Amino acid sequence: MFQKVKLAICGCAVLALPLQISAQKPKGATKQIEKVTRKGSELVIPYEKYVLPNGLTLVIHEDHSDPIVHVDVTYHVGSAREEVGKSGFAHFFEHMMFQGSDHVADEEHFKLVSQAGGTLNGTTNRDRTNYFETIPSNQLETALWLEADRMGFLLDAVTQKKFEIQRSTVKNERGQNYDNRPYGLVGETTARALYPYGHPYSWLTIGYIEDLNRVNVDDLKNFFLRWYGPNNATVTVGGDVNPQEVIKMAEKYFGSIPRGPEVKNRELPAVTLPQDRYVSYEDNVRFPMLRMVYPTVPVRHPDEAPLDCLAEILGSGKNSILYKNLIKTQKAVQADASHPTAELAGEFTLAVLPFPGQTLTDMEKIVRASLNEFEKTGVTDDAVTRFKAKFESGIINSLESVSGKVSRLASNQTFSGNPNDLPKEYKRYMAVTKADVMRVYNQYIKNKHAVILSVVPKGQAQAVAKADNYKPTNTDYKAPANEYAGLKYVKPQDNFDRSQRPGAGKNPVVTVPPFYRDNLPNGIKVIGTENKEVPMVTLLFSVQGGHKLSAKDPSRAGIASLMAAMLNESSEKYTAEELSSELEKLGSSISFSGGTESINVSVESQVKNLDATIALLEERMLHPRFDVADFDRLKKQRLEQIANQATQPTVIADNVYNKLLYGENNILAVPTLGTTATVNNITLDDVKKFYQDNFSPSVTNLVIVGDVNQQGIMPKLAFLNKWAAKPVTMPTLPLAPGIDKTKVFIVNKEKAAQSEIRIGYLALPFDATGEYYKSGLMNYTLGGNFNSRINLNLREEKGYTYGARSAYAGTELVGPFTAQAGVRANVSDSAVVEFIKEIKNFRGQGIKDDELSFLKSSVGQRDALKYETPFQKALFLNNIVKYNLAADFVKKQNEILQNITKEEINALAKKNLPLEKMSIMLVGDKALIQPGLEKLGYEIVELDTDGNPAKEATTPTAPAKTAPAEKSKKEPAKPRKSIPEIRTS
Repeated sequence: MFQKVKLAICGCAVLALPLQISAQKPKGATKQIEKVTRKGSELVIPYEKYVLPNGLTLVIHEDHSDPIVHVDVTYHVGSAREEVGKSGFAHFFEHMMFQGSDHVADEEHFKLVSQAGGTLNGTTNRDRTNYFETIPSNQLETALWLEADRMGFLLDAVTQKKFEIQRSTVKNERGQNYDNRPYGLVGETTARALYPYGHPYSWLTIGYIEDLNRVNVDDLKNFFLRWYGPNNATVTVGGDVNPQEVIKMAEKYFGSIPRGPEVKNRELPAVTLPQDRYVSYEDNVRFPMLRMVYPTVPVRHPDEAPLDCLAEILGSGKNSILYKNLIKTQKAVQADASHPTAELAGEFTLAVLPFPGQTLTDMEKIVRASLNEFEKTGVTDDAVTRFKAKFESGIINSLESVSGKVSRLASNQTFSGNPNDLPKEYKRYMAVTKADVMRVYNQYIKNKHAVILSVVPKGQAQAVAKADNYKPTNTDYKAPANEYAGLKYVKPQDNFDRSQRPGAGKNPVVTVPPFYRDNLPNGIKVIGTENKEVPMVTLLFSVQGGHKLSAKDPSRAGIASLMAAMLNESSEKYTAEELSSELEKLGSSISFSGGTESINVSVESQVKNLDATIALLEERMLHPRFDVADFDRLKKQRLEQIANQATQPTVIADNVYNKLLYGENNILAVPTLGTTATVNNITLDDVKKFYQDNFSPSVTNLVIVGDVNQQGIMPKLAFLNKWAAKPVTMPTLPLAPGIDKTKVFIVNKEKAAQSEIRIGYLALPFDATGEYYKSGLMNYTLGGNFNSRINLNLREEKGYTYGARSAYAGTELVGPFTAQAGVRANVSDSAVVEFIKEIKNFRGQGIKDDELSFLKSSVGQRDALKYETPFQKALFLNNIVKYNLAADFVKKQNEILQNITKEEINALAKKNLPLEKMSIMLVGDKALIQPGLEKLGYEIVELDTDGNPAKEATTPTAPAKTAPAEKSKKEPAKPRKSIPEIRTS
């Protein structure tokens, strides 16, 4: 799918008039602005657009293909509206919008939508904040009531306690996704150097910790009053709806909310750099990074599309110049180019991660030489054709769900004032010429200055591309006018009782997609369904075996995924570059990947290009070249990837946890990538033999979803009959060692600001209607949804984490029950205590009546959302054929759900939550976390990053009777190309 990371800027408006909010209900009538319909097969999303008297924009898209509705409320405010010294506030406020309002209790927004069988979230970027729900169509009024209540009745429900908990949650989010993630500070460091001090793009949406510590509740309230008026919002509703009913609901719930202060767009001067700005920082990474960023143009600028095309030519895919000069030559692990844009600016970005032995100085030289090479060779017709085909397929894919269509309508209205911006965008990209691409190269890149960032491993400050020569200053900064004076909170005046939750309409009729089956003579099991919503076809092959087959020769573990990587390379007739070029010109994709139990082949194609795509699929599947140069490069990359995992706490945690679960002699204890030792053992002949012995139609399932019927697709797949079957014997894996008693395992990661926690045991294999399914229902209350006991405790009550959960994860093999979270290091012991407390209480006291009712309502109604997109349909069908499920298994699941009792749930909890026989594992700073863990009374074993014992175990003499205290108290007071967004959950 074509996606482009977009930056977003909304400049702060400077108001000439004093701010006033009317206390009167807005007068006048709702006005229809336009109605757009589709003519023939044109690329248009039909909609109706209205404006309420208070300025709220309402956009409605009617689509009865599935019994679901997507509601999006977008406020034209993001981090670009923040003040210097108060960064991160837009995102912080997004969190607060989920903490209850006058008529909706704390955490009830999540609970009500989940109970209705829906999903929800919120995201923030530099330009806007949006809140959205996807729900069964009979729950539309509830969604609109919820959104209107927090738009009009938020502030009296805001408390200091809620404020502090969400401040802690946001800080955890920053730690998890930025401070403690490899290369997590790249964007922040670049933005600070690229934009002038005080520019709304000079900080990231997450904000700075010191700013989050500085803000108070009054700041939050003023932010709400300034930016969250209905006249700065677009409500977009799409799906199985009647537009006239939507209008009435919108008028009822949003119509009385007073208009807010006016919000004006702002243009800022284009950023120019007087010289190359070299900046750097040290990070806990294996590979250094070179990143060159040139300032360009805003979104929807005429030069945006040709700059996007330039980025594709320079650094996207196997036909790009950077791939040829850096990846193919084994000088870099990664090299790419991108062009994120926003309302006020864009950034043309070139990034390289060199192999060990290469310097960032050399990388900069090669990148600059590659730009000179492009200047000499120019732009080919093929390059432009590939770019346009890829863009067209990406657009079509983005419209396969109602949420995708609604999101695009909402974004277009917010930023251009025209929901129907898609045809203009399409025309803009289809009009790109070779001359356009050369022109923008000369205008924005050639001989222009850039921010050049070096990220180097800790202790290697000398490894930068060039010494730092820039630090931002506030010399020329002039603070904008105060936007927050004189704001007053005036509640809407209604003629109905908002405290009464709307009733649900009649439950929509949900039917499992009709599907067909077929069996080919060579053993391939086929299952498929016709889907006419978009002119696309998805094929999903699953060749059973995968990493599990390495049990036959564990010394070469990782061979399955390495073989899959080789199938993404050259065929007998075509080089990898030629195959990639042809696929991109078709707007198609073919990818191979190696998993624990299968090799997966994923194919996507527009219907009109299906025959040509299948011809290329035959080349890759049945006629791989297995070129020695490709193998050497991929093996080298694989070894570096494995070594790099030692810098990533989440990967360490998962790998060590698997080793604890499955034991030394089980292949499932070994990562699918393999280890340094096992991958070093693999030769090209080994890969060829693995392909010959195990890549067989006799163990292959094929799922087909798309705008083609069985009679139309099967003849096109005739090449599969040439695939000769061979017997493949699946190994019998050894029994995993039992856990005789609960122990604590620590993997030391010095100075880690967060700890990764895993608690669990090897539980059950997959069973669609048996104990596994029922145990999943049991766990839903414990840790299976946002309002679960575990998440509400650790995230919403304690503020220890950005998110905590538990789940059963069985396949055809026995899989684990795992409770997990990433938590602040200084509360690691307390977090473990809370996990144990919740599991113990649930096992001992059982489920409550209201929790059982919530479970049945939530899980029972979510079927409406299960089968909407082609990908969802493919996963559903894949499970049917993989596990040989009965055609009516969904019906049986619903019967189990509706009939399950408290006694059954409680019995499952007692049986399948054996707290006395679980492994508790943490990856974190031992010196900080071990003293508190010793108070738990469990034996403690220290492991290294490979899961091997690091020293003798320590056994405390007496268990703790109470939870250990925290080490320190809480500190006082991105469809179409989109910016990386920050989500609430």
